Amino acid sequence: MAKILDGRIVRDEIKSELIKRVSRLGFSPCLTVVQVGNLPASTSYIGQKIKFGEAIGVKVKHLCFSNNISLDELKNEILKLNQDNSVRGIIVQLPLPPQLDVWEVIETIDPKKDVDGLTAINLKKLWARQSTLIPATARGVLTLLDYYKIVIAGKRVVVVGRSNLVGGPIALAMLNRGATVTVCHRQTKDLASITKTAEILISATGHPGLITSAEVSPRQVVIDVWLTVSTGGGLVGDVAYAEVAKTVSAITPVPGGVGPMTVCSLFMNLLDVCENLKK
Repeated sequence: MAKILDGRIVRDEIKSELIKRVSRLGFSPCLTVVQVGNLPASTSYIGQKIKFGEAIGVKVKHLCFSNNISLDELKNEILKLNQDNSVRGIIVQLPLPPQLDVWEVIETIDPKKDVDGLTAINLKKLWARQSTLIPATARGVLTLLDYYKIVIAGKRVVVVGRSNLVGGPIALAMLNRGATVTVCHRQTKDLASITKTAEILISATGHPGLITSAEVSPRQVVIDVWLTVSTGGGLVGDVAYAEVAKTVSAITPVPGGVGPMTVCSLFMNLLDVCENLKK
């Protein structure tokens, strides 16, 4: 069976260092999470952020708006947070209702408070290798691989999923770390012929069970990024874990793999922002 890359173990080890970093700041920074609607998965994820923030000494403020809020109303709420000096970081919990343009909402966030690293300015800096503010999920994947001493530089990495919010930033982060990266998507023909060539295979599509034993090969490291709520109410990933784990060398569990690392990385970014402001 494959080695399990447990994000909870890594998160808990990093937690102690984050507590020290918060203490050195001399104040308790505030992170504000903006939610529209009340999707159970989103609410649960926000709960994890609140719990983790409290554990390291960070204030997490949760603002929840109704599903029928207009784009202008939501943008105005974010603008207020931009102007609030007590708020050091802002994130918008995704997904948003269809009437709201995701990118227009994200672009309303002050880049200096964009601790998820998704505004155009911060993504451009990432492309130009001018920023250490890596989008939280991508940073979580990097940190997980580093902890388990899985080398990225020089490796063949295949990322399944090209979204601007998840797959794209992960692919870019891997490229910046010296990997040779291939990105697959729904128009990719003969997916298995490409995924099998990877030394590190990362799936971020939101399609449960997309990656089966037919798409993997021995000695691969498989990172399952996406969490989907199953019809039974449980959390499932892109990877058919039980069968894939019999073939590959290492794999992330769902839940407990990338999810805890994304939460942890969000606070790593927040403290990076706070420390940079003090310089």
